[in-house]
Amino acid sequence: MTKRERYDGVIGYFRDNVGPQASELHFKNPYELLVSVILSAQCTDKRVNMVTPALFEAFPIVDTLALATPEEVYPYISSVSYPNSKARNLVAMARKVIKDFDGEIPTEIDDIMSLPGAGRKTANVVTSVLYNKPVIAVDTHVFRVSNRVGLSKGATPLAVEKDLERHIPPKERPVAHHWLLLHGRYICTARNPKCGACPISEWCAYFGIR
Repeated sequence: MTKRERYDGVIGYFRDNVGPQASELHFKNPYELLVSVILSAQCTDKRVNMVTPALFEAFPIVDTLALATPEEVYPYISSVSYPNSKARNLVAMARKVIKDFDGEIPTEIDDIMSLPGAGRKTANVVTSVLYNKPVIAVDTHVFRVSNRVGLSKGATPLAVEKDLERHIPPKERPVAHHWLLLHGRYICTARNPKCGACPISEWCAYFGIR
């Protein structure tokens, strides 16, 4: 099977049978999405959604978060992974948004990546979800699925991102991120992938060698 055939089969299945998908993070505006994505690093969306309602009630806009201290933020996010560093990053992020971007969450990838706690994955998620930019955020699920299925042999998230963007049309990249992420979260799990229930197994390199 050629790589083109594999991509056509996998992306074609999702396009025809899954369709549009949205982030499982709960947010109402760019500020809330950015905070949620920063919190989601090495943490589940379910856990993030549990802590953000109280966090956003206490700090409803970026200005209020910028006026807080990490010590004030910490109790609201203590149950997520790495709460100390994330509390520091959230406050520093908010202060930089106020100082450098007039209090508006930036819309460009490089600008978002300049914010504390916001790497390339965060920037790609925010810009694709909010502004439908033709990028693919590669998190742990997308990385695993892409390598396991055979869409990429990339050893780094950036290498996988470049492979995916090389083969997936720009207009489908934002939703392709969700397709691959959700497939990895619920079917192609890290341990004991559910190959018997996988709808794309006929195009999967891993399934073919089992």
